[in-house]
This record gives sequence, structure tokens and C-alpha cells, in this order.
Amino acid sequence: MSQPLLNPIALHDLALKNRVVMAPMTRSRADNEHNAANELMTTYYAQRAGAGLIITEGSQISKQAVGYINTPGIHSAEQVAGWKKVTGAVHAEGGKIFLQLWHVGRMSHPYFHGGKLPVAPSPINPNDKAFTPEGFKDTVTPHELTIPEIKQIVQDFKTAARNAIDAGFDGVEVHASNGYLLHQFFVSTANVRTDAYGGSVENRARILFEVLDAIKEVVPQHRIGVRLNPSMHGGFGITVNEDTIPTFDYIVEHLNKYNLAYVHLTEASPANKDVPHIEPQVAKRYRPKYKGTLILNGGFTQETGNKVIADGDADMVAFGVPFIANPDLVERFAQNAELQQPDQSKFYAPGPEGYVNYPTLAEVEA
Repeated sequence: MSQPLLNPIALHDLALKNRVVMAPMTRSRADNEHNAANELMTTYYAQRAGAGLIITEGSQISKQAVGYINTPGIHSAEQVAGWKKVTGAVHAEGGKIFLQLWHVGRMSHPYFHGGKLPVAPSPINPNDKAFTPEGFKDTVTPHELTIPEIKQIVQDFKTAARNAIDAGFDGVEVHASNGYLLHQFFVSTANVRTDAYGGSVENRARILFEVLDAIKEVVPQHRIGVRLNPSMHGGFGITVNEDTIPTFDYIVEHLNKYNLAYVHLTEASPANKDVPHIEPQVAKRYRPKYKGTLILNGGFTQETGNKVIADGDADMVAFGVPFIANPDLVERFAQNAELQQPDQSKFYAPGPEGYVNYPTLAEVEA
């Protein structure tokens, strides 16, 4: 059968060998002392270089941005050096790789900040859990960012993007999704500010475009992607309301003013499709609104991934969990081979088990 997933595609001047994207996934294998990528991570990403594009796990843009143990950053010399080994290994295998730039905002805990509060657009507790070396802890009411503090975060994104290029990445993805800081600004139940960063749709989206304007000073626009989740509801204190769809309509349409590598959207989860104010078909709504390359994520299989591209609703498809247990996922698609199932108990566990020890199809057949 025809497999659009296996067709090459160009992101402007970046030639990709197929349309299969390895989605960004937190795997908690970084060095917790320096939050740096290590040899284990180098092996992990190099094993999966058959993807048309790898998007790394979220990487903190600053010390303030951290919210989970054993997650990497991109704001120190040690972190740049660690990631440089990863990009070198992926490129040696013929792969392309973007770094996801991450600030968790209120989804953190004072443990990570010397007792200081996490930050957010407004002092609203998401009433969730933060994962610390001492186990899960309840989130707290965050510190409301001042305007100078917001301006500093914008600069932190810019510095992190420059560091990513210095580390050898082919581009960067701005994480404006999944209940983290930029997403918190978008949501009127998490952002009740009355200044230039709150109230209207334009004000709540302002920080994203300031971040993009800053990053494009150090990274070509066509090497920048943006990740959004227009239909996220529940978890991390994120809820939809009558403002949600108009907000994301504005954001996606405004992104057409940038010459981006891509926009990366997550489909609505089956459990949320009937929730009021949720767009149940994200691709169908935003494919006509966004004129550039569109990556779609959200529980796709080989069959549904091929179909969404064939139908014209996406240009590329991001796969998360299937890549965990199938480092050669693209080759398995090409041969219509059975997929291995991951050990979920090892998703965030330290060490190589459930991380770099899944065999390829060739190894299984040998």
C-alpha cells in the first residue's frame, strides 16, 4: 500500500527523508546534578535517527524553568556540551534533530528553586503534583510574574535557542503547550492579569510572539517550530472555556506572519471530544488556517498517520510511545512489521532498561 509517511519532505532548506516525527517525550535520564544530556541519552536518540525529524524532550531554558527531576536544560556550558554529543551522534546516523525549549511555569515546586515559588502569569495553584527527588509533592500557589520578569524569560528563550544552535541542533521548537508556562498565559482561567499580558486574546498570546521575535534574531525563522495543544482539558490546571477556540484561532492565524519550519498541533483526546468549548477535530479546523508545514500528534498509528497525510490534514505525523519500544519505527512501517510494546514502568525510571535496550527488527530476526 502507499505510505505517505515514508515520502520525503523539505522544511524550507532542510531535507527530511520521511514524514515520521519522533515526538518530544520526557524520559528522565539526564544528569540531575547539572541537568545535562549524557551518554545514555546520546545512544537513545542516535538509535532513533531513522525518523525524518527528532524533536527532543523539553529542555529548560533557565534554572527557573525546571519542574521535574532528571530533565535536561540548555542554559549552561555543561548542558551545551552534553547536547553536542547527542546532535553529533544523530547526524552521524543521517538524522535531523530539533531541541524543544521548555519553561514549566507553575508546574514546579519550591524544592527546585531554593525555597522560592515557581512562577506563572497569575497566582493560581494548578492543584496538581510536582515530581521531585523526594517524590510527588503538591503544587503551590505560584509567584505572579512582573513585566520585567516576563521580559527576562523572553530573553532566556533567546539565549537558550542560541545555545541550541551552538550545540549543533538543526532547529528549535518552542513549547507553548501541555499546561506549561506559555500555555498558562493563553488560558483565561490561568491568566487573570489586567496588564499587557492579560485580558484580551492578543494580550494573552503576546508572550509567544515576543519569544518568537527574540529567537528569530539568533535562529532563522525557517528553523523554528511551535508546539500547541488547542484542545487540552484537565491536568495541570488547564481547562477550556468560551475563550479557548478564539484564542487558538488567533494564535494559529497570526503564526502565518512568520516563516516557520512548522506548527506542531495535538489532536483532542477521545475523552475530551464531547467537552463543551473543545475543538474535537484540531487538524480539520487548523489545516485551512495555517499555510505552512503542519505536524500532527495524538495517538496515531501507522494506518491513521498515513491517512491524515493522504487526506491533506497534516504534512507530517509525530509518534511518541511507539518510538519508545521501536527505535527503528520507520523501518517497521516500511516492512509493515509488528510493533514491540513498551514497558510503561520504565518510562521515567533511571538506567538503560526500557530506554536503550529495545531490539531493532534486524536484531530480532538475526
